[in-house]
Amino acid sequence: LALVGERGERPLVIDEWQDAPAIWNLVRRRIDDNANAPGQFILTGSSTPADEEDRHSGAGRIARVRMRPMSLTETGHSTARVSLAGLFSGDFVPAKSGLGLQDIAALIHRGGWPALHANPQTNPEPVIEDYLELLFTVSMARAGKTPALSRRIARSLARNTATSATLATIAKDAAAGEAGPSADTTASYIEELARNFFVNELPGWDAPVRAKSRLRTKPKRWLDDPSLAAALLGADAGRLLKDSQLLGLLFENLCLRDLSAYAALLPHAGRAPLRYYADADGLEVDVIIELTDGRWAGIEIKLGEDKVEEGVKNLKRLRAKIAANPAAQNPAPAFMAVLLGRGAAARYLKDDKVYVAPVGTLGP
Repeated sequence: LALVGERGERPLVIDEWQDAPAIWNLVRRRIDDNANAPGQFILTGSSTPADEEDRHSGAGRIARVRMRPMSLTETGHSTARVSLAGLFSGDFVPAKSGLGLQDIAALIHRGGWPALHANPQTNPEPVIEDYLELLFTVSMARAGKTPALSRRIARSLARNTATSATLATIAKDAAAGEAGPSADTTASYIEELARNFFVNELPGWDAPVRAKSRLRTKPKRWLDDPSLAAALLGADAGRLLKDSQLLGLLFENLCLRDLSAYAALLPHAGRAPLRYYADADGLEVDVIIELTDGRWAGIEIKLGEDKVEEGVKNLKRLRAKIAANPAAQNPAPAFMAVLLGRGAAARYLKDDKVYVAPVGTLGP
């Protein structure tokens, strides 16, 4: 540790730093010694270490950047002609997509893992299963969690990905014919899985920034990559094509992965720009992107063209509700869009004021 920062060119990359947490404070001191110059170190890790009283927060010295599996733009499967930033600024270019449902199923199965795209002939199943086995038997076990229960809870999260399943539902799934874990135990396992970048929360949204529903709406949970859910459920691309409901859920997970990566690059993105909308009238919109300057957008995720009309209807209902709510004090949406799995082309529905874009055309 004494040699950290003393040798090599800058930036110095330290991988899996959390296995030697003392590195954090040492790096912070080296940064101070060098007048807080930017770009001195890159610390990478596959899990978040537990908080320690003697570890500095890193405030003012170390910035945190969440890295996700590769998006379709990064793997080369999206043309990126439809820019998310462009939609917020009113710039749109019609574009065609070459992805069909077979492609979508294959991309879900393979996921966004760089090694699997560097060699497309590699069978993704043993690679992803090895990752999961290490997650449950090493990372979770190190945190005092039982590998078997960790896997069962992870499988329930996979089965319920992109939904607002309750802790009771997840605990019941994980019971395996025995007395299930308590809600507190289930929550602690989910929290640890989140610390290991396995699962994410999608909070609820309402137009008034101080709305109680933002805090009281159950979050949706989704896995960091749809391939994790496919592996846990034992579904390859062929099986996904035979189960349209499961394919739809995992496609939504794929879209959340990509939208999270693209939205993080937007000016005024904040720490958690993605949310979802649901109300007592049964209206639900899959994704709300809200920026810190008050701009927002609504996105419905649909697998195919046959569901576009339904998505447009939901978006128009939401727009009308927000406009009719004097307490909202929100501007009109910057844009509204239906994001498709299989679709011929990205286009703008002028009468509805809604964009329709296949995910194979979307980019940052």
